[in-house]
Amino acid sequence: MKKLFASLGLMLALLSPGLTLAETDVLVKEGIVAETVADEAVAAEAGAVVGAEAVVAAEAAAAEAAPPVPDKGDTAWMMVSTLLVILMIVPGVALFYGGLVRSKNMLSVLTQTMAIFCLISVLWAVYGYSLAFGDGGGLNWAIGDLSKLFLAGITPDSTAATFTDGVVIPELVFVAFQLTFAAITVALIIGGLAERVKFSALMVFGALWFTFSYLPITHMVWATGGYLFEHGALDFAGGTVVHINAGIAALVGAIVLGKRIGYGRDAMPPHSLPMTMIGASLLWVGWFGFNAGSNLEATGGAGLAFINTILATAAAGMSWMLAEWMLRGKPSMLGIASGVVAGLVAVTPAAGLVGPMGAIILGAVAGVVCLWGASGLKKALGYDDSLDVFGIHGIGGIIGAIGTGIFVSPALGGVGVDGYTMGGQVLTQATGVGITILWSGVVSLVAFKLIDMTMGLRVTEEQEREGLDTASHGERAYSL
Repeated sequence: MKKLFASLGLMLALLSPGLTLAETDVLVKEGIVAETVADEAVAAEAGAVVGAEAVVAAEAAAAEAAPPVPDKGDTAWMMVSTLLVILMIVPGVALFYGGLVRSKNMLSVLTQTMAIFCLISVLWAVYGYSLAFGDGGGLNWAIGDLSKLFLAGITPDSTAATFTDGVVIPELVFVAFQLTFAAITVALIIGGLAERVKFSALMVFGALWFTFSYLPITHMVWATGGYLFEHGALDFAGGTVVHINAGIAALVGAIVLGKRIGYGRDAMPPHSLPMTMIGASLLWVGWFGFNAGSNLEATGGAGLAFINTILATAAAGMSWMLAEWMLRGKPSMLGIASGVVAGLVAVTPAAGLVGPMGAIILGAVAGVVCLWGASGLKKALGYDDSLDVFGIHGIGGIIGAIGTGIFVSPALGGVGVDGYTMGGQVLTQATGVGITILWSGVVSLVAFKLIDMTMGLRVTEEQEREGLDTASHGERAYSL
């Protein structure tokens, strides 16, 4: 179009009267120059557009090709969360359990807890992580493989995926975080066997149960391809993997071991409730790493798990205390501390999935029901679960797992999941609970029986009366 206008202008100039040939020649030249400049401007403009588009396309391609880089904030949060979960084990669980036993068994519980933590830490690095989170091929529905045996191939530059596409954390940090979950799960079982189990038998059982119960359940619930994971079972931080799993093992162990000498006849009060209070407090603090850390990112999801860990726990502590107050006439420190732990257990599978009001309801229900589990149910069935691991962790975990299926509903303040129906999700949750109970129960029974037939599970009557501090470890917690 510009060329057409330039040509018409030139023709008019040539036809105009009074113009000399020289002037006409100048106009012709000026027209040609103008036309050339215009063409060059158009070409330059088109080239600039094409060049900009090429740069954008190249940057997009480079972004797609570049591997995601861990965010320093996420990495720092996950390392802090890992430390918090270690705080839950030593000293949290150790002091909570240690205060509940008789003084002659205090050091035995502390020793057992620390020894289990050390044992499981090593086993996790050797083969546990690989079997829990590896690709098991044809057996991937139940267990991983040994491709990362001895943490092979994992370097400081290796990354692990989070719940957000394109967001990762260092894999070594993920390995360490999950290590603490494995360690605390095995350590919780100690409470059901306290004051009568042989130290050597406990260590062997810990290794066997970790291998054949903890690792498969972890893979099924949390690993891609795992049976319960693929069927949509929800377990944010370990209701089935940790608490039901450990609670059932403790129950089976208590039954196989038999009752403590004098149980039901002699008074066996906790020797140091202040120690138990300190332990419960450390558990509550550490549990923020347990629950909020399971978000794997320092985002609003972690904030939701954080506030829920406060509210559910507080509601359970209050409900246990009030129920005990009504039944027995006085609220006890042991009652509110036990209620706090029950609330922590119940909110674990739900922490980042339900709303704050749903968390309060879960905690309030767990406080009352776990009080019944640690008293009425235990008395009715006649087993000696020394420190009420099943009554609190087993039953609390079941309440939390089933309750997650209800309160994850967006209508009740939950975050919702794809294709959610309350009935369908509750059924899926119940399936996860049932599989965990059955799997842990069978593995625990077989392991306890094998150990009992080979090396013996229980200390002698003389050693039990003397106390495991001196009989098993040659030490005393307190000078006489």
